[in-house]
Amino acid sequence: MEEKKKKVKKPRGVARLIPGKCIACGARCEASCAKEAITMNDKGEPIIDVKKCIGCNKCIKICPAEAIEIYYTPEELKILAAWEKDKGAQAEVEEVDEEEARSAAKIKEYKDVWVFVEQSEGEPATVSWELLGVGARLAQPLGVKLCSLVVGSKVEALCDESFAYGAATSYLVDDQIFFHYRTEAYRDAVCYLVDKYKPQILLIGATGLGRDLAGAVATKLATGLTADCTGLDIDAHGFLLQTRPAFGGNIMATIVTERHRPQMASVRPHVMPMPEKNPSRKGEIIRESLKVSKDDLAVKVLEIIRDKKGKDAVDVTAAEIIVAGGAGMQSVDNFAILQELATELGGVVGGSRRAVDACWIPVECQIGQTGKTVGPKIYIACGISGAIQHLVGMQGSDVIIAINNDKNAPIFEVATYGIVGDVFKIIPALTRRIRELRAQK
Repeated sequence: MEEKKKKVKKPRGVARLIPGKCIACGARCEASCAKEAITMNDKGEPIIDVKKCIGCNKCIKICPAEAIEIYYTPEELKILAAWEKDKGAQAEVEEVDEEEARSAAKIKEYKDVWVFVEQSEGEPATVSWELLGVGARLAQPLGVKLCSLVVGSKVEALCDESFAYGAATSYLVDDQIFFHYRTEAYRDAVCYLVDKYKPQILLIGATGLGRDLAGAVATKLATGLTADCTGLDIDAHGFLLQTRPAFGGNIMATIVTERHRPQMASVRPHVMPMPEKNPSRKGEIIRESLKVSKDDLAVKVLEIIRDKKGKDAVDVTAAEIIVAGGAGMQSVDNFAILQELATELGGVVGGSRRAVDACWIPVECQIGQTGKTVGPKIYIACGISGAIQHLVGMQGSDVIIAINNDKNAPIFEVATYGIVGDVFKIIPALTRRIRELRAQK
């Protein structure tokens, strides 16, 4: 009897990092490793323990930068050559498991970019129009429509306003029960529309209301949500690249939702530029109704109490000129010179977290990751080093003027104009010069 030929088994090899290609995407490779063979260093790059690695390829498949490869020893390369010969030198066809196949088929059903239009008693939140601007940019390479989603009571006018800011279609749920925001009601309305029309991207403003709604919607839809994004883009495969601060704001991570839809992201107000408004634009309104009973809602709105701010209250998010101080201002008394300059310019005073922690300015004037996000025409940073936690809150300013005695301060990397010197001499000199110019006029 002829002896049966023994099949050559393909060697697995081990994963290996390709130097210089890692983009520190947020430890996706580490999360994918079932054998805990990957840990991350301080730069956010993977360290692979070859003794634990079983060559399963999961980290390679999930890496968006193709920064990981399989390494074979010389002995394994010989076995690999024999295996390829045994297979007729045919390329290995990657096996796709049943779950991945279902996910891929399901993803193809989703299209269009949606923006949730936040409103309170019919008054729209500005961030909604900012998101329509970035939504139009995302929809273009995908070849899909930009749509708005409006939920409320007597809010059809917001559909027309969304057309002026670029939306082609507006989905409307208009009923008295949606007059006041309640998580359950709004969540069910948004999920109903998403399930029916299947958008591939859903953007929501990262306001108090938006953060509450986005989390509830993502949970019910069992999809991914990236909160407080500072950048959005589309990659070569059509995935939404969602960039946000990570690890306490020390790095910027880019996150991708590969297997679930819609891809959801929330964005802070004033991070994205406001698109141009064109009232002549028109679009299609698709009206939907949803049966929601008051008895089914766990929350009842008894009264709305407005926050009555005093006449001296400062709204840094609405200011066109901001003079901001940081740790370099040294004391609360020194903020007086910043106030003088801000008054001459018709602006307001803000500050970094360190200034707030030192009680030099009120918390409502804090700018940065844990404070407000601003986008003024002019931002003057005084004695602010420029930690990334602060930069994410002000880097959208039209003109940034940085004043610092340290020429290597990170703030100069984003500044339009930089002044290296003593802030206590420069600010009074600027104030005097502005007064002189006004007197000449």
